[in-house]
Amino acid sequence: MAVRPTIEELEEEIVENFSLFDSWDEKYEYIIDLGKKLPALEAEHKKDENKVRGCQSTVWLVASYSDGLVHFKADSDAVIVKGLISMLIQVLSVHTPDEIIQAKLGFIDRIGMTTHLAQTRSNGLLSMVKQMKNFALAFKLQNESAKQ
Repeated sequence: MAVRPTIEELEEEIVENFSLFDSWDEKYEYIIDLGKKLPALEAEHKKDENKVRGCQSTVWLVASYSDGLVHFKADSDAVIVKGLISMLIQVLSVHTPDEIIQAKLGFIDRIGMTTHLAQTRSNGLLSMVKQMKNFALAFKLQNESAKQ
């Protein structure tokens, strides 16, 4: 079985990628490119119950659980937001519920996201993180009750 990079290693990778850019225009372009590379979410998942509350844009987020790992898929109608959720998926997907719940996600501050995003986008980013951690918590509780 291949060794999965830790959440911290994946965060570090994003920080290193961002350090390659000098200006925020370049960083925004990079985020937009990440969004364009995010696989489209299947139409059946684009329904109201999969929307992330608290986002200015529409963001659909779905999670599945297999072999002890949480897998995320998402989409958004705003390309910059697609890039943001793409980074979160890159860092959090294919990890255990505990790893996701305990993730500090310091990379968000380290790359300057909290200071360079509009307040509404920043709140949306926090809502996406919260929803991903809620999915992880739900899978953890579901798993624990199945063992009893």
